[in-house]
Amino acid sequence: MVRGLYTAYTGMANEQKRLDIISNNIANAATVGYKEESVTNQSFDQMLTLKIRDGSEAHLNKKIGDMSLGVKLGEVYTDYGQGSLRTTGNTYDLAIEGKGFFAVAFTDRAGNQSVRYTRDGSFKITQDGHIVDTEGNPLQSENGDAQVPVDAANVAIDVDGTIYADGVAVDKITIVDFADYDYLEKVGDVAYRPVEGAEMIEATGMIHQGFTEQSNVNAVSEMVEMIVITRAYEANQKVIQTTDTMLDKAVNTVGRI
Repeated sequence: MVRGLYTAYTGMANEQKRLDIISNNIANAATVGYKEESVTNQSFDQMLTLKIRDGSEAHLNKKIGDMSLGVKLGEVYTDYGQGSLRTTGNTYDLAIEGKGFFAVAFTDRAGNQSVRYTRDGSFKITQDGHIVDTEGNPLQSENGDAQVPVDAANVAIDVDGTIYADGVAVDKITIVDFADYDYLEKVGDVAYRPVEGAEMIEATGMIHQGFTEQSNVNAVSEMVEMIVITRAYEANQKVIQTTDTMLDKAVNTVGRI
């Protein structure tokens, strides 16, 4: 009976985590370059139950079957599927169609430098001609930090990332891909960094100027899933309430007899 309390508790904890992830997906449904997250569930290993020194079994230990210990969280995974492209008309808004990531130089508060990878192509130009993201981190190119002449009247970016200033090629944006996305660690909402074992490969995606890639979250399906999770959470609550009532009866009513 007490095992029922624990099993229902693991179910509630699991549904709470799923609800947190779905809530975050819905909150980022309009975030440029955001990729939907989900979580897997799995059962705890079953425990073999025994009768120990039971007089009805001649005081011999006897197997009476397996007992489930409830559910536990598996892993949180990311859906890297393509998001829809939205036209903005802005010169430095970029979107990748296909596989690949923009490389962005990042410096933390301690001054440590690293490269992060993102599908968020909401870039802008600085006064000195550097192309940076919304936080001021420079977009990477074959020459280092991507830069265009400040006096250029027309800037065009080809599908392969080549930057043309007034018809002259001045730089090429770096887009990279990875052989296995399981070796990417999420940083914030739209950035990733490789972990040990990550293998960088050539990207096959195409860059579209004047577009941004929207989130691949389907808000309607996420709302439906949220309702399902809420119902499952309530079902586990009822199991706890029922088990508590049974324990109360066993102690205060049956015990008196």
